[in-house]
Amino acid sequence: MLRKIENKNMGRSNLGWLQSVFHFSFAEYYNPDNINFGVLRVINDDLVQANTGFDTHPHRDMEIVSYVVEGELTHGDNMGNKKTLTRGSVQYMSAGTGVYHSEHNFGNKTLRFLQIWILPDKEGYKPNYGDHEFQWNDRRNKWLHMVSSKEGNAPVKINQDINIYSLQLDKGNESSLPVKEGRQAYLVQIEGSAEVNNIKLDDRDAMEIVEEDILIEAKEISHILVLEMKKQD
Repeated sequence: MLRKIENKNMGRSNLGWLQSVFHFSFAEYYNPDNINFGVLRVINDDLVQANTGFDTHPHRDMEIVSYVVEGELTHGDNMGNKKTLTRGSVQYMSAGTGVYHSEHNFGNKTLRFLQIWILPDKEGYKPNYGDHEFQWNDRRNKWLHMVSSKEGNAPVKINQDINIYSLQLDKGNESSLPVKEGRQAYLVQIEGSAEVNNIKLDDRDAMEIVEEDILIEAKEISHILVLEMKKQD
C-alpha cells in the first residue's frame, strides 16, 4: 500500500522567526485522522531564522531525532551537552524521565531541519544525547543507514525498532528499498522531485508505505529521507 501526501495539505505555522510544515498533528494544527504513523509521532520541517531558536524547554518519554538540511543547528541541554551540526548531520536525544534542552540557529543564514519525534519502546529511560556528522557523499546514489534500534548497526541508536535512511539520488538514477511483510515506512521528499513506484513526489511531499517494496527514480537531484519501522495495526 502506498499513499502520497502532498505538502500543500500538511499543517503550517508561521511565527516570524519560525516557519513550520507539520506532517502530523502538532501545536495549532490538529487533525484527529493524522496523529501518527506507527511509532512516528512528529515530523516538523522547520525553517529557523538567523540568531533565533527554541529556548530551553522540557521533554520526557520521547525519542527525538533532528536531521539538518541546511544551515547550522546548535544544541544545548541540562546534561552538559553542546554541539553545532551542519547539513546532513543527525542529532539524537532520548528525553526519558525528563530533560531540558534548547535548539538555536546562531549562523548567518536560515536553518532548515527536520524535527522527528518517535515513541520509545517503553517509558522511563535515563535521558541520553548523541550526534553524528555524516559525510555528504556517503548518501550519494546509495542509502545511508543513519539511525537504528539498539540491536541495529547504524551509528545512531535509539530506543525503538526503527531505521532511518537518507539518500541523494542524481537525476535519472534509480534506487530500491524493501519494505517487507510486517513493516511500514514513511518517505519524505526533502528536496527535488522523484517517482516512487511511478507516483510523482515533488519537493516536501511525503508517502506512507506499507508492506510494499519501492523503486525510486530521480526526476531531478533528489534528497530523500525514509523511516522504516514495524507495522502497527
